[in-house]
Amino acid sequence: MSRMTIRLTPLTVSTLLAHLRAEPPLVQCLTNAVVTNFTANVLLALGAAPAMTDIPGEAGPFARAASAVLINLGTPHAEQRIAMAEAAEAANAAGTPWVLDPVAVGSLPVRTALAAELLALRPTSIRGNASEIIALAGLGAGGRGVDATDNAEEALPAALLLAEKYGSVVAVSGPTDVITDGTDTVRISNGNSLLTRVTGGGCALGAVTAAFLAVADDGGTLAAVAAATAAYTVAAEPAAEAASGPGSFAVGFLDALAALSGRDLDERLALA
Repeated sequence: MSRMTIRLTPLTVSTLLAHLRAEPPLVQCLTNAVVTNFTANVLLALGAAPAMTDIPGEAGPFARAASAVLINLGTPHAEQRIAMAEAAEAANAAGTPWVLDPVAVGSLPVRTALAAELLALRPTSIRGNASEIIALAGLGAGGRGVDATDNAEEALPAALLLAEKYGSVVAVSGPTDVITDGTDTVRISNGNSLLTRVTGGGCALGAVTAAFLAVADDGGTLAAVAAATAAYTVAAEPAAEAASGPGSFAVGFLDALAALSGRDLDERLALA
């Protein structure tokens, strides 16, 4: 199978962002306790509507009604694990796009087993750091907790394997993000290191990815996942330029997401 790089343009991103803001998607987030508030605020700043519905008996019915679902394995307590499986099954049955963020898989046994169970339900997209993606594909042992010890290009073979086996678009985060559907690949070199110094800086991108998938055209899954990464990382740049440190960056990043425009994307989008 040939490996190509598709052309992502600022117009692609700004068009999807405009759709998102015009008809705000309802994004169900089954995410970790550390990042819930930041994730909700990121979605609100972008123009989407968050819903942190993550208990058994509610997660499944809500997934059928939601526009998209995020499942993040950051703090998977027993009740939430049940709800995650329920939500993924319901999303599949309803055709609701859903994102799997396999936080710290490989190095920790409970979430690694849960990730394997959820993979079998074929997530629309998988988003993680390089070490998480390598471990999820069974090609490595994972990183140092939630921190990657591999780079995104090293994770590309694992990403391709996951994409081909499960039909998912896989996004690998790093200084240059790598996004693939198993055939075509996009590389985006935007962002700022301050994203790694704010709790939820990576996890919230999974929710943004879900929001963009909710407004994707038929067959436009790769473009939607890439556009989510582009919008998120481009917004980080003006926020970092105006910040004096991680605290002011976090606040400024929400403002930058809310203010993100087609002009920002024209001026800043950096495709590798």
